[in-house]
This record gives sequence, structure tokens and C-alpha cells, in this order.
Amino acid sequence: MIVIRPIRANDYAALYDIAVESGHGFTSLPVNDELLMRKISRSERSFQKTVTAPGDEGYLFVLEDTDTGLVMGTSALEAAVGLDDAFYHYHLGKVVHSSRSLNVYKTVDILTLCNDYTGASELCTLFLRENCRQKNNGKLLSKFRFLFLKEFSERFSDRIIAEMRGVSDENGNSPFWQWLQEHFFSVDFPTADYLTGIGQKVFIAELMPKYPIYVSLLSKEAQAVIGQVHGKTRPAISLLQSEGFSHRGYVDIFDAGPTVEANLEHIRSARDSEKRRVRIGDVGQGTAYMVCNTQLENFRATWLELSVPEDSDEVVLPAACAEGLLVQAGDWVRVTRI
Repeated sequence: MIVIRPIRANDYAALYDIAVESGHGFTSLPVNDELLMRKISRSERSFQKTVTAPGDEGYLFVLEDTDTGLVMGTSALEAAVGLDDAFYHYHLGKVVHSSRSLNVYKTVDILTLCNDYTGASELCTLFLRENCRQKNNGKLLSKFRFLFLKEFSERFSDRIIAEMRGVSDENGNSPFWQWLQEHFFSVDFPTADYLTGIGQKVFIAELMPKYPIYVSLLSKEAQAVIGQVHGKTRPAISLLQSEGFSHRGYVDIFDAGPTVEANLEHIRSARDSEKRRVRIGDVGQGTAYMVCNTQLENFRATWLELSVPEDSDEVVLPAACAEGLLVQAGDWVRVTRI
């Protein structure tokens, strides 16, 4: 059975392998023993905390094949970004240069450094291992978070964001960063990306240009990738857009990948989800649904084909599925179409 669950200390080896496999540009999983162990410990503390408003909590989950014990991927939620460390973005805006006397009117794109997403909740650390990208595994690993957000909404902001990986080559070189490196930094993209991942962000404030950057002054290669995603990230951004996320001009300061956002109440899977009581029984053919329990520390989620009647507050789950979700007959679960 394929199950989403909170990460545990004994998942460290699998998490390290995933960090290595994720490669350049995956800032949230640096290949660093101490930091990976710290992420696990922080997640365990977050699940144990009593919370009435979002703070410095981070919830890290793994996708596990319970038949083999294989950890297939990771997914995470940050309750509120930028409360301890500054959370930087560029905002792509416009300025107008005009002169009536010369009959000149020109609109110019600019990038302005900002901290506009401070306090927002973030979808992050989504990675599914290459040989596990089949059936609905990828959709489950991304979308189950909307059920978790809905069920435990007091722990999160109403504004949900996701930073999408920008364009870089197989060696981790970013055309956007190459221009910044040439003019303002002496640090290559993989190094800058790694320093950010391990929390050393002071160099950003020290070296990043303080004034808006005219996009037309960037190299043609840098201009071309602003707001564009890495080839491997296209399925992820398409999935989020189908859920109601949109890009509102904010891009990453390193690779210029887009950040997308949505209000929790507008996210389709959260909005359309229902709470139903469990009834144990046989399930015939149906539609693919995500199902999660309503427990925090023992949170579990999975997907399966179900028939969900509109005239009932129950949902029938196979005994094996109920066992995997740690629920019994009469318990509440949250369901939504995958």
C-alpha cells in the first residue's frame, strides 16, 4: 500500500539519498548530514506542538510503500516563511518613461527585491524518485497537502505559495544567476543555492543590488528565463495551476523561477474535500480519490478508487486501506477526487 506519513528519525538514510538524487536547484534538501537531521527533528517537534496560529513550524512527509518499506519521495509544508530569516523574491513590475515634449512613451520591465511573502505558508520539498513516478504517486505526493491544510487550517496562513524551480542546465548553471554573478557576486549558482539551503542568507542582503534592476539591461539569456520553469518542473506547475494557483509576478532571486500562490479557500482539492465516517467493506470500481485521516501526529493519506455516494455521510474503505490509514469503522476521514 502507498501511504503518506510524517517523517521519522529512522528515515534519515532515505532522506539523504533523496537529497543526493534531487540535484542542483533543490534548495530545501541540501546534501548536509547535520541539516537533514535538523529538518527531521524540527518536523517531529512541529507535529507535537500545540498550535493556534502559524509560526516557525515545518511539516515534512514521506511517501512510503508499506509492503517493501521503500521511501519513494518527500513533500513538506512551511507554516509561515520569513519570520526568522528574510524571505527574498524579485517582483517583476513596470515603470513608464515618458516625455510629452519629445512624444516619447516607453514601458520598461523592472525587478524589485522584496519580502512580500513574509508570513505566507509554503508548499515545498516535493520530490518523487525517478523509478517511482507512476500511476497517481506524483499527484498524491503533491495534492495530499491540500487535505492537510484544510484539516489543520489553524496551523497555516490563508495565503499558500510554492516556489517553482527555474531554468538551469545539467551542471546546475542558471542563465539568470550568471548575469548577477558577473555584476554583483563572485559565487557560482550551485554554491549560492547551497548556502541558501543551509540557512546562510546574509550574503544576499550584503551583495544583492538594492535598487530595481531594469530587465532590458540583463543578458538576452537571462531575460529569456524570467518566470520560466525547469523542464522537470512543468508537470508540477501544471498541477498547481489546475488547483487554482497563479503566478503574480514574483520570481526566485537565483534562477528567476516563478512563485505561484492561491488562497486556501480557492484551492480546488481543499475546497471540494468532504469529511465522512468510515464504513469497512468491499469496494468495487469507482473514481480515484485521495483519503486522509484526521489525526495530526499519526497523519496518514493514500489514494484509491472509491464510490462516494452523495446521499450519505459515509465512505466505504477496504479493511487493508483502513488499517493503513490507522482508522476504524465510525472514524472520520477527509476525501477528495484526485
